[in-house]
Amino acid sequence: MRIGQLLGSGRNADVYELDEAWVLRRYRDGMDASRELPVMSYLSASGYPVPRLGPLPPSAGAGDLVLQRLHGPTMLESLMSGAVGAEEGADLLTGLLTELHSVPARLSPHPEDRVLHLDLHPDNVMLTADGPVVIDWSNTEEGPPALDRAMSALILAQVAVDPGHPAAAGARELVTALVPRLASDDGIPALHLADAAARRALNPTMSPAERGLIDEAAALVAALSGR
Repeated sequence: MRIGQLLGSGRNADVYELDEAWVLRRYRDGMDASRELPVMSYLSASGYPVPRLGPLPPSAGAGDLVLQRLHGPTMLESLMSGAVGAEEGADLLTGLLTELHSVPARLSPHPEDRVLHLDLHPDNVMLTADGPVVIDWSNTEEGPPALDRAMSALILAQVAVDPGHPAAAGARELVTALVPRLASDDGIPALHLADAAARRALNPTMSPAERGLIDEAAALVAALSGR
């Protein structure tokens, strides 16, 4: 299987064309991708919208995944272009989080634990002709759903409070619409917001300037939560 052109790059991984049906996702830092495989397989079998997994070529490394090639814009691209508005975007994210958290945990014996994405934001949602698909499961864990809700809100809020970010105004509209919707799922408790903030502070892919916005972003989420 020949590795083709670079299709896109994230903070720690690149995506290459294989053919019309498949792409290769490769971590640049040598991170092991194998932990994502059973989670994505489990979610796919449960009916959750994740990319299909393909067979790895013999030359694949530990940081490689072969994934279904998805066609369509990211949710972020659609928000930036105006094709999707803040209210619709908030409905999409809320629905994807709620649907994910309806799937029982794969490994944890705790009855309230669920599979968590922990990076579910508009750039990790592909809007395909068959509906939204959630990508990039590199941060996945099992735990309380409120932590996942807190992380999604906090990521958006960090963009919203960054005066130099071109998407700041749109992110503020989106997070302002999103957080009240999450209240129907028991909201974002202070404990889990603090946990999300601490995890963001340890994220090695963020710049010092981005980490410096975490407290302000957490305060915005808390205010929108009515606390």
